[in-house]
Amino acid sequence: MSEDERRQARDASQATAWSGQCSTLDMRILSIDLDPPSLGLGLLLGASLSAASAALLIHTYLSSPPRPKVQSSAPPPPTPCIRDGVEGLIGNSHLFRIKSLSQATGCDILAKAEFLNVGGSTKDRVALAVITEAEQKGLITPNTGCTIFEGTVGSTGISLAVIARAKGYKCHIVMPDDQAKEKYELLEKLGATVEKVRPVSIVDKNHFVNLAKRRADEMNAKAAKDGGPRGYFVDQFENLANYQVHYRTTGPEIYQQTGGKLDAVVLGAGTGGTLAGITHYLKPLIPNLIAILADPHGSGLYHKIKHNIMYSPTEAEGTRRRYQVDTVVEGIGINRLTKNFEKIAKGWIDDAIKVTDREAVEMSRYLIRKDGLFVGSSSAVNCVAAVRVARELGPGHTIVTLINDHGTRHLTKFWNDEYIAKEGLTPTAEGLEFLDM
Repeated sequence: MSEDERRQARDASQATAWSGQCSTLDMRILSIDLDPPSLGLGLLLGASLSAASAALLIHTYLSSPPRPKVQSSAPPPPTPCIRDGVEGLIGNSHLFRIKSLSQATGCDILAKAEFLNVGGSTKDRVALAVITEAEQKGLITPNTGCTIFEGTVGSTGISLAVIARAKGYKCHIVMPDDQAKEKYELLEKLGATVEKVRPVSIVDKNHFVNLAKRRADEMNAKAAKDGGPRGYFVDQFENLANYQVHYRTTGPEIYQQTGGKLDAVVLGAGTGGTLAGITHYLKPLIPNLIAILADPHGSGLYHKIKHNIMYSPTEAEGTRRRYQVDTVVEGIGINRLTKNFEKIAKGWIDDAIKVTDREAVEMSRYLIRKDGLFVGSSSAVNCVAAVRVARELGPGHTIVTLINDHGTRHLTKFWNDEYIAKEGLTPTAEGLEFLDM
């Protein structure tokens, strides 16, 4: 037998021996497991324990209070809040407390942040309203070459240019040539045609408002003859859509934001639409509310409210330096009565405050130092008048005004140090002492 055969035989013998040992062990275990008394006792004991456990579980389940449903830790999805186009970015401006003025007077002096509208001023509301109304009347149709015409000193034109672009219209703005140059540049960047004219009296056919109307009439005459696109003259001074949009939007917003708890509304006026709409909405709801006109130097509205005479001393022969209104303030002040202002000329305005150019300039610099508010000239006038009203009423009252536009529209005039120095208006005050002069 070879060595491999002997190794295989030895491994087989060991396996047989191990198998025999396992068989013997299995038989021993089997003999124990198969013992009848032990098996019966084990089965009986196991069944008893199982029954007892089941009964205990059933009792515990039935006697326990119902378990609360587990709530998902994830919050419900928020309701979408998406504005539709740039038109959706107009209105619902924030109402905020001007801290420095409120602390100085003991009153809440609140301002609507109208400079946050998409076109940068409260005139966005008017622009959207008048264009929408013209569409509804079938006077213009978008994306057909129709053109929006208006005569303006700036802010309304900028708002119209924005909305015209958004809604598919061309825009043609006629302006006096003595306004801050950034207004012209901004209009051109927005795609508007800008026509500058020499400042003249409103009775002159070439006054910027009259010329804008004439341009629209010329386009419509051509359309009637040749069937081309039409023109629409906005006429913000006389168009009551101006007053109506502030009645529908700005007034209700102020009422909601203040909870109806306010004592005075203080605003300047150009067309008069903003003050008229807000006043007509709020006064019937707040019987003790007072409405105050803030009027810049050179405007005749102050005397119209005070004495029922449209007159300004700067209108005296040989004293007037500017054609529109003799002031460095742009956007408010006028020397004629518009249809929008007529809505409040009798009985709706409780008082008027005259604001000098120096007060407006000093207030604008005060607000940038104390609050970081970089306001335009008309907003500075509003704030001067708001402080005067707060002082008159005494601590604890609430006064609402508007920040109409941002100071970036006034860099080359109202915010230009050289221009202001030339006018003799270089600011010197550190606080509000300029209101005590």
